Amino acid sequence: MMRWLDAWFYSQIAIWATLFRRLDVAIEYWQRVRRIKPNDVVVVATLSHLKARVGAKAEAVALMHQALDMNREQPAIWFNLGFVQQEMEAHEDALKSFRQALDRDSRLDRAWYGLALSLMKLGRTEEAVDALKKNTELQPMSPYGWYQLAHAYHRLGNAAQAEKVIRNLAKFEPKVAMRLEHETGIKVGANVPF
Repeated sequence: MMRWLDAWFYSQIAIWATLFRRLDVAIEYWQRVRRIKPNDVVVVATLSHLKARVGAKAEAVALMHQALDMNREQPAIWFNLGFVQQEMEAHEDALKSFRQALDRDSRLDRAWYGLALSLMKLGRTEEAVDALKKNTELQPMSPYGWYQLAHAYHRLGNAAQAEKVIRNLAKFEPKVAMRLEHETGIKVGANVPF
């Protein structure tokens, strides 16, 4: 009973430390919780996320693999692994992780987006277009997928599709649309007055 109470107490300190952006303290207390609950996938996944936030990416990846050994069915852990691998420029590994996340939850819009970014980094722009279309279908009001989709079409030399995306984006994010006009040279009159 006392160890459970200790774990709860330490987790509360860790949560508050995270809220106050004292990630070093949060990590220390999540590690204390882990010593009490070594097989708790949530604790390990939380530690991995915090390690990634402080730049300890290799440690974060190792912890994510430990979390996946405990439960391979968590799409969020697969996504986080892909995200960190992407930051480490390990795009082939990131693709595998994002696909694992999507195998478990095909509606995970951020995994479609991450998949597309790694595909673009690898020069596989046509494949990225499909992933970005799925991302924008799931998150139609988020400018990020649309922005990347316009650039992907532009790279593929499909100015008509890029223009169509910019026009759509101008309806709800005119500043982003104007930025795309500037970056691509495609003028669609996105400077909508406010």
